[in-house]
Amino acid sequence: MKLGINIVGDIASLLEAEAKAGEKAVSTAMRLAGTGLKDAWRAQITGAGLGPRLARTIRSEQFPKGRPSLNAAALVWSKAPIIVSAHDTGPLIRSKTGFWLAIPTPAAGTSRRGGRTTPGEWERRTGLRLRFVYRRAGPSLLVAEGRLNTKGRAVASRSKTGRGVVTAPIFLLVPQVKLPKRLDLARDAERARDAVPGLIVTNWVDTRL
Repeated sequence: MKLGINIVGDIASLLEAEAKAGEKAVSTAMRLAGTGLKDAWRAQITGAGLGPRLARTIRSEQFPKGRPSLNAAALVWSKAPIIVSAHDTGPLIRSKTGFWLAIPTPAAGTSRRGGRTTPGEWERRTGLRLRFVYRRAGPSLLVAEGRLNTKGRAVASRSKTGRGVVTAPIFLLVPQVKLPKRLDLARDAERARDAVPGLIVTNWVDTRL
């Protein structure tokens, strides 16, 4: 029995067409993998109760831009890497000065920018002085004498009789805080990586069809 092989068409053109199909397949696969990972990380963040604003810091980009390539790659990152990483790793947080961490209570309110306020900023904003209260059991406190407004925040009292004035805990003082791990970004990254070969095969279209 004899076998024969006939090549239909120009072999150079066939190889070129197959290379182009491969470039498109790899580029499409990396774009889908990057977008899928971005969406998965955003879903994790919102699912952990960290809010849509932090979720929107997750971005994705494909390289090279504007053309298919067998060496295509996707980059997924956060524009708030320190915050996202902290919730991903669950670090132990200590004071930079080696003393206390001041954790604001609801009576402290927020900073002028809407985030957590600090003792110094709180005193400047309210005009009240904080007083240290040591406690053996539980965290020590920074308290202030004032009144609580309708939002439960401590403010200066204008009463001359002292009516309505309370001693309100403004900050809890602790030596360190263990931030709970609320994200598992590596899990979704591994899934995205493992899906790439299948995506390449699925998107490898015969350009001769």
